[in-house]
Amino acid sequence: MNADPITTTGIVISAGFIMGHAAARLGLPRVTGYILAGILLNPAFMGLVPESFPDHTGLVTDVSLSFITFSVGASLLVPTLRKLGKGIALITLFEAEFAFIAVAAGFMILLPLLSPGTYGTSWVTTVLPAALLFGALGSPTDPSATLAVAHQYGAKGDVTRTIMGVSAMDDAYGMVNYSLAVAAGTVCLLGRPFSFGASVLGPLLTILMSFGIGTVAGVLIDVVSRVLGCRSTGTYLVLLFGVLCICFGSARFAGADPLLATMSMGFVTVNLWSSAPKILDRLEGNIEQLVFVLFFTLSGMHLDFSTLTSAAPLVLFFVLLRAAGKFSGAGLGAHIARAPAKVRKYTAPGLIPQGGIVIGLALMLRQHPEFQGISDLVISVILGTVVIHELIGPVLSRTALSRAGEIRSGHHMA
Repeated sequence: MNADPITTTGIVISAGFIMGHAAARLGLPRVTGYILAGILLNPAFMGLVPESFPDHTGLVTDVSLSFITFSVGASLLVPTLRKLGKGIALITLFEAEFAFIAVAAGFMILLPLLSPGTYGTSWVTTVLPAALLFGALGSPTDPSATLAVAHQYGAKGDVTRTIMGVSAMDDAYGMVNYSLAVAAGTVCLLGRPFSFGASVLGPLLTILMSFGIGTVAGVLIDVVSRVLGCRSTGTYLVLLFGVLCICFGSARFAGADPLLATMSMGFVTVNLWSSAPKILDRLEGNIEQLVFVLFFTLSGMHLDFSTLTSAAPLVLFFVLLRAAGKFSGAGLGAHIARAPAKVRKYTAPGLIPQGGIVIGLALMLRQHPEFQGISDLVISVILGTVVIHELIGPVLSRTALSRAGEIRSGHHMA
């Protein structure tokens, strides 16, 4: 089918909307329906969408993702963080690092067993670098799916806020782990000396730069909205999207993380301006569903199911090992922090979704020639795990929030 882009976009939005409502009727999160719609519209399955269309959706995806990550940051009010701050910090530390350790240790054992021809020659130059990279890519969580579920069902409470806070923060741990894994892998593969500046200070500088850009953008939107008197939803929406795109693009141009920058912008905005929470509630009701439909349906169109067959055993073990690390780490962190019982019990399921940053980090391996021998395997496995995490993650999140008693009555089948 050679439909023009505007027709194809209409098909994508309509299919996502219909599948989302069908999923809701079955008691599933709408986001699951959106992703399934994207999978069905994949050019490899049906001829409704031109093969080139998914490759030209970067702008729409970036704008949607910037709004979603902004909303995640905006869900973190300082008074709430003071109440849960210690718990969020400890849970983030333990769940991110336990996932890293579980996946890395497991793959050190599994890689030689499952691929003896490739990983049976030299443990140091093959198994160790790959295992460390897989472990690092187990740390990040995608907050987008959980945010969509929480808003669909009107979820509010300690578990919801903890999941949002932890998933917003563990990308930073993921970036540091990834950089350390790349540095250690380079030492193993090429015999280069370890560089503290490039391996540790570099990632920390990137994170600080991201937070700095987001903070400046949050202050900017606060100042401009006060000076111009942007009190209506319409005028604030225009200003928000303008500054949001500037924030996202500036972070990318500066080599910072756009997702951390827009999350920071949301956090600063909602805590600086007393009227921001009310305005943002209206924005969620007016445009949020369109953003979610576009982002998750397009994400589903990019998923490659062929990876599930080519690297199926490693994909399955990655999912299981990462889940074990997330559940044990989140539980231990919450226990040490003496978090409420329901936070200890129901936070981990909301940390399963994965996408966005982890795909970007995996694809970045191609920029390092020394990893040429393992980059294709890493990318294939990560794409396969994203398929699973993005499909089961929203369902696990909904179940956890429901059992925690944080889904409002009347929203169970919304």
